[in-house]
Amino acid sequence: MTEPQGTGRVPDVWNKVPQRNINFTGREDLLRDLRAGMQAKVTAVLPHALHGMGGVGKTQVAIEYAHRYRSEYQLVSWISADQPSLIPAALAALAPSLGLPPAKAAGIEDTASAVLDALRRGVPYDRWLLIYDNADQPGDIRDLIPFSGPGDVIITSRNQEWAAAVNTVSVDVFSRRESVEFLNKRIRRDLSEADALRLAGSLGDLPLALEQAGAVQAETGMSVDEYLELLNEKMTEVFEVSKPLEYPRSMTAAWQLAVTQLKEHLPQALTLLRTCAFFGPDPIPTDIFRWGKPEVDPDLKEVIDNPVLRIKAIKALGRFALARIDSTTRTIQMHRLIQGLLRDELDEAERQRHRDMAHLLLAAVASENPEDESNWPRYSRLVGHVAPSQVAASRDPRVRTFALNMVRYLHRSGDRQTCLSFVQDFLTRWTADSGPDDRHVISARRHLANVLRDLGRYRESYDHDQEALDRATRVLGPEDPETLLILNALGADLRARGEFARAKELDEDCRRRQAAAFGAEDPLTLRTVNSLGLDHALLSDYETARDLHEFAFNELSSATSGVAKVSVLIAWNGLARAVRLCGRYDEACEIGEDACDYGLQELGAEHFATLRTVKDQSIALRRAGQYGEAYTMALDAFEKYQRLFGENNPDTLAAAINLSNLQRTMGDVNTAFELATDTIKRYPEVYGENHPYHHGCAGNAALLHRVRGDAEAARDLNMRCLAALDATIGRDNHYSLTVATNLATDLYTLGEHELARELGQDTHARLRAVLGEDHPVTLGCALNLSLALDRLGLREEAAALSGPTLQAYDRVLGSDHPDTRVAHEGRPLDFDFDPPPI
Repeated sequence: MTEPQGTGRVPDVWNKVPQRNINFTGREDLLRDLRAGMQAKVTAVLPHALHGMGGVGKTQVAIEYAHRYRSEYQLVSWISADQPSLIPAALAALAPSLGLPPAKAAGIEDTASAVLDALRRGVPYDRWLLIYDNADQPGDIRDLIPFSGPGDVIITSRNQEWAAAVNTVSVDVFSRRESVEFLNKRIRRDLSEADALRLAGSLGDLPLALEQAGAVQAETGMSVDEYLELLNEKMTEVFEVSKPLEYPRSMTAAWQLAVTQLKEHLPQALTLLRTCAFFGPDPIPTDIFRWGKPEVDPDLKEVIDNPVLRIKAIKALGRFALARIDSTTRTIQMHRLIQGLLRDELDEAERQRHRDMAHLLLAAVASENPEDESNWPRYSRLVGHVAPSQVAASRDPRVRTFALNMVRYLHRSGDRQTCLSFVQDFLTRWTADSGPDDRHVISARRHLANVLRDLGRYRESYDHDQEALDRATRVLGPEDPETLLILNALGADLRARGEFARAKELDEDCRRRQAAAFGAEDPLTLRTVNSLGLDHALLSDYETARDLHEFAFNELSSATSGVAKVSVLIAWNGLARAVRLCGRYDEACEIGEDACDYGLQELGAEHFATLRTVKDQSIALRRAGQYGEAYTMALDAFEKYQRLFGENNPDTLAAAINLSNLQRTMGDVNTAFELATDTIKRYPEVYGENHPYHHGCAGNAALLHRVRGDAEAARDLNMRCLAALDATIGRDNHYSLTVATNLATDLYTLGEHELARELGQDTHARLRAVLGEDHPVTLGCALNLSLALDRLGLREEAAALSGPTLQAYDRVLGSDHPDTRVAHEGRPLDFDFDPPPI
């Protein structure tokens, strides 16, 4: 947070407020009225919107207000509002100053909400000022403004719709007196009042035009007569343009004159200026002109290859008021008006040439691995330029590679919606331009499938991957790296379809082929190893799954380059999950705790991989009997998933099932039943009616029916679930055997003891073969079977089974574990299902 300039007490928090404009002029009545409006509020803050056309100085008024009245506030923060998606991060940055946990601990969205709540409550500061600069649609940021509370809000906008929601203050052009005063400050030499009046009148008192006129005269020493003569020539040219102009012709003429003088002063800077016009209006990192070695046209290459000339050219843009140069953030930012005027003055061929150069400058980062989090800051600074610069329109392979790398960055960093928007745009445009068999089109289709899968749109993901694989195999060849990447992705699609055995076969083949192509320890091969671990777990081969996840985790952790942190966390959590599924709950908790800490520290609380790890850690804690901590984590994960990804996202559904299982375990049966039944209705929308996950979760609902006293409904539902699981994955699967174990208890509860014994004996034998003698589920089934045997009068057989089972419970889970206590009390044990990620 920078030190404010000006007089008066410095606020406790002074965040990102731009430097005071030493040439700020006039606006005294406007500033007094704005201040009076702020002071007149009674109980709640009603924001004030500074409204006016581009170039009238709305932002400058807001900056001056912040500096002039800073002593009236304890906290002042400047928020760039032209990209609404970035506002939560700007709000979250205030958290430490408000005594709140930082975003790294709680996630951006939650932290931003906490900041807004603290501002509304006035704790710890009841005198604050937030300035939202360059906002557009009120609906885009309404929920990100503290509309009630003891502080003040200023919004700058060209959009008149703000008048319906806030107090609107109109910002117009300068008065003639203000124009004269400004020109005397800006030109900084003796200027007669008559000359100043002539200049002001010629430029329509528009502050941005006056700024450019003053810059040209201050930089060149040009007299007013010379300037007005040249301005009139430009005005004549502008009047000859037949198309309507958004801004006054005087502004256009003043801009053209500034460009002409720049060209005469330093002609190489003109190419740089025009190329910047084809970026977005967001700040452009000056480092982009030195990253990589883009093959741009010779006139731009001359500038970027010569450090001295490059620096001179960038500074010249600032001196002629054609761009704002920020030495602190090392950025160039151009007014949207100036960008539009620069683009409009060029013919189509020249526009394309400069757009191509902007694309190549962006593509200079394409060689930087987007999987590596250390490169993410570079990518994040360029996101805002992808759409405005029309990257999708480029046919250059280098630019398309950059575009796909940006998609990979957005996908890996968890920004799924922006990722989806980009890749859909790329795929549509590239297919039209290059046809469906183009390598980049095939790759874009794979990336689209990846993000659709993460969004739970499994049918679409499968269709895209299948088409991409068919084309890649035919066009690129079966051993091409792109083909192998699609092959691995298709394994996830098969898991989403419930085809677990087929997915395993495909991933085994893919691992062999990737090892041959990339190497056995290449990150891409290790990603397939991790997928293979999921396959084995879904087929209840938990020990093999553990070994595969452990191998992938160790290799990824020890790699020194080319490995994304998210890949490490996914393998880490896979290992913790596999250890839990092996029945080693305490060990799983220890591994999962480390994995959670890593995710929170390296990726953030709201990253999808961190949330999955937190959810799985909650399951492990529940299995270990630590219900309180498990519940806190389960509720937190579920609420974040709902807010970030929606109710029908597969991860949200899994988090809901986990929370429902915990609620039942902790005795809140009715709440658990309500959540479970609602969630189970959603499963077919995502996975289809016959996916094993649907039937496994329905088994949870059956368990809740019995716990609520309706054993008949439980039995009937469990019978349907078991029949469906038998038909899809077979009886010798953990999911099927969990339902069978609970069904046997349903029968026992209903007094059908012989049927309970028959099913219990068959299920116990299968569990011993599938999970092992000492797995907690095997032990629970054995104990339940002993109860049925006892009710049938087979007490010796029951005792022979229950005695060793109780000893095993003490040994495996410990005497204080809740399941161990239930076992010693002679009550049946219940088991539930938690759907893992696919």
